[in-house]
Amino acid sequence: MQEEMRPGGAQVGGKPFTFIGGPCVIEDREATLAAAERLAAIAGRLGLPFIFKASYDKANRMSIDSFRGPGVKGGLAILKEVKERLGVAVLTDVHSPAEAAAAAEVVDVVQVPALLSRQTDLLVACGRTGKTVNIKKGQFLSPEDVLHAIRKVESTGNRRILLTERGTSFGYHNLVVDFRSITIMKGFGYPVIFDATHSVQLPGGAGAQSSGRPEFILPLARAAVAAGADGIFMEVHETPEKALCDGENSVRLGEVEGMLEALKRIGEAL
Repeated sequence: MQEEMRPGGAQVGGKPFTFIGGPCVIEDREATLAAAERLAAIAGRLGLPFIFKASYDKANRMSIDSFRGPGVKGGLAILKEVKERLGVAVLTDVHSPAEAAAAAEVVDVVQVPALLSRQTDLLVACGRTGKTVNIKKGQFLSPEDVLHAIRKVESTGNRRILLTERGTSFGYHNLVVDFRSITIMKGFGYPVIFDATHSVQLPGGAGAQSSGRPEFILPLARAAVAAGADGIFMEVHETPEKALCDGENSVRLGEVEGMLEALKRIGEAL
């Protein structure tokens, strides 16, 4: 039987699907707070459970020159303000056991990045926080392989686990989505989220950084909801062309509500 949980009060694993969204990285305090407020309002109007997502450090970027964010201390202070001012659940990704402990003092969901989804010490540290742990399936993993990551978190006694499909490497600079993975991973007993924006990423497609195909975000998200995904994850930016990270595979903030309305209709039809 599938687990249902409520990190920060946001239902995950029931109906309707949960919306996880926000900017790829914290660019500044004001823009982060404004985005969180608008996204929370949109989710509220649509009756969707909402978890705000933003990263304080993008440690997995390709180039040494890429913008990474304000760092652990400054970024977590901003996320704490989002949580306290708006009363929303908050998610961020962590990159080391020490970061997991620090982030758990602020956020409701600690996220294991796809590229780190086999890192035993990180998964165990996330489990030990007692927080909900979102494991993003590595681009190099089969959905069946995710069970090993689950077991690492479960070894701590923590069964507050989410799984996220974000595409699979298909040659160089390309990803594909195998929607069978949603059914397979749901079979492990935990809610499955679909990352609609990273799934259209073209890793290294712009040389020193990734590019993307944003025109496929909505079609893939539709398919994921139809396939039974428990949540939709989107990176969102006011002006993606000016974003400091992942702009080419982000959703424009002004388009989010219409996209979620379309996805909600599919969910209701099911």
